[in-house]
Amino acid sequence: MAPSTSPLAPFRTTLWVLAGLMAGAALEWIPDEPSLWRWLPFGIAYGVGGLPIAREAWESLKEGRLSIDFLMGAAAVGAAAIGEPFEGAILLFLFSLSNALEERALGKTRRAVQSLVSLRPDRARVVGESPDAAKSEGRWVPVQEVAVGWHVRVRPGERIPVDGRVLDGSGDVDESTITGESRPVRKEAGARVFASTILSGGALTLEVTHHATDTLLARIVHLVEKAQESRAPAQHFIDRFAHPYTLAVVLGTALFAILPPLLLGWTWGDAVYRAITLLVVASPCALIISTPAAILSGIANGARHGILFKGGAVLDQAGLIDTLAFDKTGTLTEGKPQMLDLTTLPGMEDTALLRLAAALEQDSEHHMARAVWAAAETAGVKPSRAEKFEAHPGEGVTGVVEGTDAWAGNEMLMERLGHKLPQELRGWVAEATSRGRSIMLIGTRAEGVRGAMAFGDALKPDAADAIRHLKYEGVRWITILSGDHPDAVRAVAAELGVDEVRAGLLPHEKVEAIQALERRSRGVAMVGDGVNDAPAMAASSLGIAMGAAGTDVAIETADVVLMGTEVSKVDYVLHLGRRTRRIVRQNVIFSVGWMLALVGIAATVGMPLAVAVIAHEGSTLLVAVNGLRLLGGGPHPPTVPGRPAPTRN
Repeated sequence: MAPSTSPLAPFRTTLWVLAGLMAGAALEWIPDEPSLWRWLPFGIAYGVGGLPIAREAWESLKEGRLSIDFLMGAAAVGAAAIGEPFEGAILLFLFSLSNALEERALGKTRRAVQSLVSLRPDRARVVGESPDAAKSEGRWVPVQEVAVGWHVRVRPGERIPVDGRVLDGSGDVDESTITGESRPVRKEAGARVFASTILSGGALTLEVTHHATDTLLARIVHLVEKAQESRAPAQHFIDRFAHPYTLAVVLGTALFAILPPLLLGWTWGDAVYRAITLLVVASPCALIISTPAAILSGIANGARHGILFKGGAVLDQAGLIDTLAFDKTGTLTEGKPQMLDLTTLPGMEDTALLRLAAALEQDSEHHMARAVWAAAETAGVKPSRAEKFEAHPGEGVTGVVEGTDAWAGNEMLMERLGHKLPQELRGWVAEATSRGRSIMLIGTRAEGVRGAMAFGDALKPDAADAIRHLKYEGVRWITILSGDHPDAVRAVAAELGVDEVRAGLLPHEKVEAIQALERRSRGVAMVGDGVNDAPAMAASSLGIAMGAAGTDVAIETADVVLMGTEVSKVDYVLHLGRRTRRIVRQNVIFSVGWMLALVGIAATVGMPLAVAVIAHEGSTLLVAVNGLRLLGGGPHPPTVPGRPAPTRN
């Protein structure tokens, strides 16, 4: 159903019923008023308010089941039959009002997702199909007509209208609509960009890679809408319970209307009135809305923060997880080597060693070379270019830097050039190696080794705090399952304080490790990149893919997709699951308890029909509002009591 444009649209029926109710009530105060005139406004209230109820009840009856609408309709007709049209009209009014408020309230969860679609611009500035066209003003084209391969120009402050690849230019892009992370991401030639994100600085020329109907944003919206149709286990139980329970209510109230006059001497009018009251209070409206109100809100909350749950059952399962298994590279670490430490021999300054290494590595394609360049740029070092550069695969590089014959590489290159590792460096190299770090030695042919650098895959800034907070929040066991070298994995585990390390694993060995954890846990979540860890994710209770923006395989594989790369969002997945289960439990206990209390009162001492309707519909609204509390809140820097909150850069 399309969302209503007017905020009063869900209440139109309610307002008509209210008008008929008030007019009928006013006529009852006029003495000697003909009953026809008194019944006419009530007839309007019954016609307008009863028609939607009758339509829904008939559709259910055609499917061979009784619905809540049937109970409400039967109660309203029964009230009119015993000469109480006013109370029947009150029932119709409050039932209609309750439905309208529920539609309005639960519509917030749908609007939270649909609002994502509105973020995408309606048109794009097409500048041609070659980079040379980027200088032109271009022409505006509806985004639905933009084809794959076209070139689009985006200026500062504009929303990017398409998924594409940067051809020309550079700039900072706010990707919070996709990843939930508000820090701008630097985009340069070759980088991927996504529709709905904002170019906060610079200008970009993009090559379109996906049609408007197949962008990452469109896939996210489709995934969330599909998830909202999925049902949690509690909801499946309630759905199965609804029909037999409703049938039992109908039979029970019929017996209550017939037996007391025959066995206890009640008047037929009193017995029927009491039976109609029972029909109202025994209707499980609050129970039926208790689960979807919470599940829809939880899914919408996650989607707003770059966390995609593939259905209510997945969100429910997240609340049961007590064991976590993390992949290392790209999940707990940044996924790219960085220079973590540097040491020099006497007579060589740190900046001089860095300048020498950066000059040698300028023409190298090795991943460590990129780490050296990044370290030099951070330190403000501007190296000269090496002459006579030569790469030695598996060993390092050599060249002439400012007239000095120099080299950079591993111990194999050092020994081949006739040098030995100085005594002063042996302890440093041994300690760095034991921590799983890769070593680059730097020296000259004349003097030998002059210093060394240690490289490693640095931890994500929030990883340590997130792991501590997960333990504080009740996760019983945290393990790292990695294919990396054991020393490197153990070094990361020592910094994080996890419970177990299993390194050097092949994909099928990760599956075996997950199966072993499953046998001694309530629920195991496997957190990885969604590609290499797909088998382990499938074997776990809950597969969580991290940093999946633009990764089709991750979106297809995992149960939960994290569009960002923050480890703290794993904590929020479990938090949201637990919070959802808690609110569902609150709703179910309250709705069942309140219904039993009303039934007990109505069956013993009795209550006015109007009071019964107010009490019944009020409980339904309370349950819906309690579920909507899940729309609030979001991920935050994890803190443990006694520790200061971490600062996010």
